[in-house]
Amino acid sequence: MTHIGRTHKLTIDEVKPSDAGDYTFVPDGYALTLSAKLNFLEIKIDYVPRQDPPKIHMNTSSSGDKNTIMLVAGNKLRFDVEITGEPVPTVCWMKGEELVSEGEGRVRVEMEKTLSSFVIEGAEKEDEGFYSITVTNPAGEDKVELFVKIVDVPNPPENVTCTSVGEDFGMITWDPPAFDGGVPIKGYLMEKKKVASTRWTRINFDVYESTTYEAKKMIEGVLYEMRVFAVNGIGISQPSANSKPFMPIAPTSEPTRLMVDDVTDTTCALKWRPPERIGAGGIDGYIIEYCIEGTDQWVQANEEPVGKNQYRVKGLPVGEKMLFRVVAVNVAGRSPPATLSQSVTIREIMEHPKIRLPRHLRTKLIKLVGDKVNIVIPFQGKPRPVVTWFRDGILLEDKTVGTRTSDVDSILFIRSAERNHSGKYTLSVQVENMSDSGDIDIQVVEKPGPPIDVHVTDVWGLNAALEWKPPKDDGNCEIIGYSVQKADMKTKDWFTVFEHNRRASCTVSDLVMGNEYTFRVFSENICGLSDVSGISKNTATIAKTGLDYNRPPFKDKDVSHSPKFTAPLVNRIVVAGYRAAISCAVRGFPKPKIIWLKNNMIIGEDPKFLMQDFQGVLTLNIRRPGLFDGGKYSCRAVNDLGEDEVECKLEVRVAQEKGTETKN
Repeated sequence: MTHIGRTHKLTIDEVKPSDAGDYTFVPDGYALTLSAKLNFLEIKIDYVPRQDPPKIHMNTSSSGDKNTIMLVAGNKLRFDVEITGEPVPTVCWMKGEELVSEGEGRVRVEMEKTLSSFVIEGAEKEDEGFYSITVTNPAGEDKVELFVKIVDVPNPPENVTCTSVGEDFGMITWDPPAFDGGVPIKGYLMEKKKVASTRWTRINFDVYESTTYEAKKMIEGVLYEMRVFAVNGIGISQPSANSKPFMPIAPTSEPTRLMVDDVTDTTCALKWRPPERIGAGGIDGYIIEYCIEGTDQWVQANEEPVGKNQYRVKGLPVGEKMLFRVVAVNVAGRSPPATLSQSVTIREIMEHPKIRLPRHLRTKLIKLVGDKVNIVIPFQGKPRPVVTWFRDGILLEDKTVGTRTSDVDSILFIRSAERNHSGKYTLSVQVENMSDSGDIDIQVVEKPGPPIDVHVTDVWGLNAALEWKPPKDDGNCEIIGYSVQKADMKTKDWFTVFEHNRRASCTVSDLVMGNEYTFRVFSENICGLSDVSGISKNTATIAKTGLDYNRPPFKDKDVSHSPKFTAPLVNRIVVAGYRAAISCAVRGFPKPKIIWLKNNMIIGEDPKFLMQDFQGVLTLNIRRPGLFDGGKYSCRAVNDLGEDEVECKLEVRVAQEKGTETKN
């Protein structure tokens, strides 16, 4: 029953035969009633079940392509499909030929009365593919196919490489990722960092579409690394592997002071100075190029960069006017070229031959026998002069004397000089009818032989006169003096009496009366004294003059006496841990025996103590004394005539931090 305003209603659901009868409405507060009669009629009809063919109602318009579902990897998909039809259709989900089961599982189907839900938990790449839903009932069948596309962020870019560098930049290239995530790549983001740092810095904040990028604002001479991120419609990839370290380096400035050093009929020698600005990349070398004047076809002269600041270009056409330029190269590339301001005509230049004799060869060159001789004499002349060596005016053909000649000098060398190599050597250089020559005097010397015919010519008083003749072999140089020695026939000990004696004679004085003397003489030249001396054939005897020496009588004196200390022991205060010593002095004959005592106990052979006796000065050394080494020390001297003793007190203190000491 319902009462809405003045309207009152009685509703009977599911009417039955027992509901037939009279019904009366009696309103409150009114003196009236309303009646009605309900009659129940039963009618029989035949029921025919309703049949509607099944129908799939699917909406994929939000996915872009019809019947395509796009799903980000890792996300969840729940796709609800409304199904109609009488009777209720049977639903079957398939992935290719494989049935998708209902119930639990990461990929499953959930069913309700008129709704079928396709669920993927944590989408993975292998979930991508064609799916179909088929609904059937007695009235028919319906089928719809759809494609599930799994998309993801792309893989990292590959092969990040620095292809070139400049003063403050590096040119970076990379390959696109092997997998774009199923969505087209929009572009890339780049980061850089110093090798010594762990902090990455983003280079670009807007997506960069190309796979080549010029990274700027870098510091020259600092090692950097780069990495790249790929970006698609889903997101940003993981970073790529780091590039190999690279260093921004600029090419050097151009070489300076390029000039021609020499020209022949087919070559041109160039020299130059290094660039003013080299930078952190240094210089790997130089490239030399040339071209014929009036053309711009530059030809590289050297295959590999040369390290020196000079180069001779060979194989040039005779008589042509050529231009030359030099560039410095390093890891950053080529520098600007340094070009000759004027062309060079390739032809032989005639130059008068000239020998430049070194200063030390302008005087006689003296060498010892067995020495090596190596003489280098520079010369000039164009074309290359003809070089000839002479000795004493005769063409040099001695096989023990070698020569070697280059374009600019000639070398004369002797591996082991002999006296027969002495002489005047002449170097001659000749260009056509022009020539020049230079002379070198070589003298090979050695020690002289001994003087000959050494003899005593006269003896008087305490003097003896000697004479001799110069040696037969002077060592190929002048004798500059003689050395004279004497020897007493008794002792045979030799003593020098004259050095550098110029003449072949001398007088030896201050000889000892009654002795007989012999003499020997050495020759001397610039190599030194002769190895063998000339010995006098006769001797000089200094006769006695009749004076007799009477030896005075000698009386032995008894020097024996008992020991007596001449210097006593002294009381001492020492610091623990530092070496200490106490000393005294004693005399006595016979030499007394020394005994050291500590606190009246003989010390003996204790290794802590070292006892020394030097000419009567007695010393007791104590190694690193401790507090227990303090006490009374005594020294006793004893011989057959008596004894004597001295003593002292030794205190040992320990040093404190503030400079105070603790007394033992």
